[in-house]
Amino acid sequence: MTISRRNFLAGGAAGVIGAILAGQMPAFAQNSDTLTIAFNVNLPGFDPTTGASAVNPTVQAIYRSVFDQYIGQRPNLEFEPGLLTAWGWNEDNTKVFMDVRENATWHDGSPFTPEDVKWSIERAADPATGNPVSFVWASIKNLTVDGNRITAEMPVFEPTFFKWMAFLTGFVMPKAYYEKVGAEEFNRKPVGTGPYMVDQYEANAFLRLKRNPNYWGIQPAFETVVFKFVTDATSRVAEIESGSSDLTLDISYEDYDRLKDKPGLKGVATPISDVGMIFITNIDPMLDKNVRLAAIHAIDKQAIVDRLLRGYGVPLDTLQTPEYLAYDPTIKVAYDPELSKKLLADSGFSTDNPVKFKIQTTRGFKPKDYEMIQAIVGMWRKVGIEAEIEVYEIAKHYELRAAHELAPAAFYNWGDAIADPTTSTGHAMFGPSPNSAWKTQDLDAKIAPLMTEQDEEKRIAGWRAVDRYIADEGLVIPLLQYVQPIIYKSSLAVLPNVSGAMQPTLVAKA
Repeated sequence: MTISRRNFLAGGAAGVIGAILAGQMPAFAQNSDTLTIAFNVNLPGFDPTTGASAVNPTVQAIYRSVFDQYIGQRPNLEFEPGLLTAWGWNEDNTKVFMDVRENATWHDGSPFTPEDVKWSIERAADPATGNPVSFVWASIKNLTVDGNRITAEMPVFEPTFFKWMAFLTGFVMPKAYYEKVGAEEFNRKPVGTGPYMVDQYEANAFLRLKRNPNYWGIQPAFETVVFKFVTDATSRVAEIESGSSDLTLDISYEDYDRLKDKPGLKGVATPISDVGMIFITNIDPMLDKNVRLAAIHAIDKQAIVDRLLRGYGVPLDTLQTPEYLAYDPTIKVAYDPELSKKLLADSGFSTDNPVKFKIQTTRGFKPKDYEMIQAIVGMWRKVGIEAEIEVYEIAKHYELRAAHELAPAAFYNWGDAIADPTTSTGHAMFGPSPNSAWKTQDLDAKIAPLMTEQDEEKRIAGWRAVDRYIADEGLVIPLLQYVQPIIYKSSLAVLPNVSGAMQPTLVAKA
């Protein structure tokens, strides 16, 4: 079931949700002033700018509730003012400016200032602080504060710099409070400028938030928001069926289809900016091009979407979804198991003498993630690939990826809410990136010039050429664009977020 703006606004929440779409105000609450969400991942920590999990798109829903970003982003991915009210480059792209909001305060009552922005950027740019994309924040130097305007030099042009300010790790931190209490205490008692304040946190159990009475924006709808950490999809279904939770997401599509028509419940499912993919690591046996291509050509992506995901998904052959800037529909990698057999035979493998490797996957993190890998392993077996499945938590994936210790094949869900090829193909495939699994000089040589290309038309064309090279060489296995299923009580109206971040402010009274 998909939702359109017109159909959504036809309900009683028309005025409220219309204002949300316009970026004017958050949603009103249901009769109960508490919203309980059965959430699909644990919260690894409260610092949204450090550690491998800071680049997990799923937890952004929580981070955006407690902290504000430099630049805001609407549910349709359009950018809007956040803690910055204006931003941009000078004429030759060698300097940037940022105008800082004047009417915000931290949760502890202290004033938010341009010094907080300056310190947050400089801290994020320092690799020692543990920011996974410190190289992005290091793009600007010599930050200077003059009133509410910050200026800085950009010695090497970074075309996605301001986009990152609405993306992963793009959160402003409290300079005075953080320096006073330190990292450990901050993780126990975080302070942000966001619409909610942390009330109680139990690791691996729940997070309870309370409305921030001094929020600089319109007051959020619910007095209390509870995120229950329910990593098992079946348990999330039980949460919503029992009424213990008001809303849940990323359950199986069978359960979604069953529950959305059940009395007292509703559902919405819409394509989001997430790509289901399989990383390929440049270790044996994946150093053999024939093995890589055979693995790719053996996967019937359309059958996976149709039969396993009940039609909820868009098969992909690159790491770009149709909404991304560099999407090229002419890049196709055919489902051809006979070609897979031939490629494997050329390298001495067959169904009687299969090539063997491990594939890692989450189970319940995304709808049918484990089952999808099971199906792929079955398809591989038919052509001469024997893959052993290892299940891990998403946090373990980040740990292994950062250390370049993933298995030869590893399932992942890549989110690119800013829709730029640099933050999809670029960071997933560029060797120096801590987010890549394939690290080779030939690919890096093609990607590196695009990271600083100032001609936008040339930049996008270059990324499309890189995507074609990756497809031809079989360096990653794109599978599909995800459709996110959300089930909620019929007393609510829910506006889906194309970024996949299920933020409490996108829920209204029906």
